[in-house]
Amino acid sequence: MTNSESPLIVAFGEMLIDFVPDTAGVSLAESTGFLKAPGGAPANVACAITKLGGKSAFVGKVGDDEFGHMLINILKKNGVNAEGVCVDTHARTALAFVTLRKDGEREFMFYRNPSADMLLKDSELNMPLIKQAKIFHYGSISLISEPCRSAHMAAMKAAKDAGIMLSYDPNVRLPLWPSADAAREGIKSIWNQADFIKVSDDEVQFLTQGDAEKDDVVLSLWHDNLKLLVVTDGEKGCRYYTKKFKGKVTGFSVKAVDTTGAGDAFVGSFLLSMAKDMSIFEDETKLKEALSFSNACGAICTTQKGAIPALPTQSAALELISKSKSKSMF
Repeated sequence: MTNSESPLIVAFGEMLIDFVPDTAGVSLAESTGFLKAPGGAPANVACAITKLGGKSAFVGKVGDDEFGHMLINILKKNGVNAEGVCVDTHARTALAFVTLRKDGEREFMFYRNPSADMLLKDSELNMPLIKQAKIFHYGSISLISEPCRSAHMAAMKAAKDAGIMLSYDPNVRLPLWPSADAAREGIKSIWNQADFIKVSDDEVQFLTQGDAEKDDVVLSLWHDNLKLLVVTDGEKGCRYYTKKFKGKVTGFSVKAVDTTGAGDAFVGSFLLSMAKDMSIFEDETKLKEALSFSNACGAICTTQKGAIPALPTQSAALELISKSKSKSMF
């Protein structure tokens, strides 16, 4: 399937600059240098899709500054349609300083007061572009403050009314919300709209305040409009829940350097599989195959610093799958 025939996936939300320390395992204060990496989960997802040969667009807002223009250029360089990106002349592009722990996990410090992405208005939405999508994907950071929250709601409603599949990855970033309760409430305020939801095991624990390993805890997040709920368990792989079946798909063991963007690589690759063949919600064999491919994409993304530069190609993901298959045969 060539890019032009591929169904369009539109990702909505924030795009920003991540400053990643050049050495892992040191605090922000101890760090002597930072690598500038484009980030923002929805934008990473859009880039993950095109890197795998799919067709995507990003809708959001950046500042009229060097960083903002750099981000628009990165989208274009990665083959992402940027017609839905607005530029704000008064606000800066958001920045995040990321601390990398020794195990590749990270902590964030954000500069958004307010940043351009928070100031996207519903009147600035490129509705014709949104309505061309087969899947409309979003997170929860765009729900934190107005006017962006209203723009998010309007875009979601337009997509839903047009019969477009809604995909939600809350991507919990606690420091950005006024409180943990506000985060839970905000994230859950649009929960029942989505057709597909992906959450990490940590997010299950945060949202339910229960044990994420237990099926009944995970299923407390189920709602009747859902076609599929996926819980990612890091290197262990993922779990899936549909109306008819549930199960586990094993992950891939790699040497993790930086987990930034791994969830986005997972989501982007899965949305691409879903856009090409919606029957995967009904067909467990196809679903497991797609999720295994997504696990491989997420794993590869952790082997390199930064999110977008570390996004895998299809051949790299297939190579990891066949390598681990041949290992397990011996």
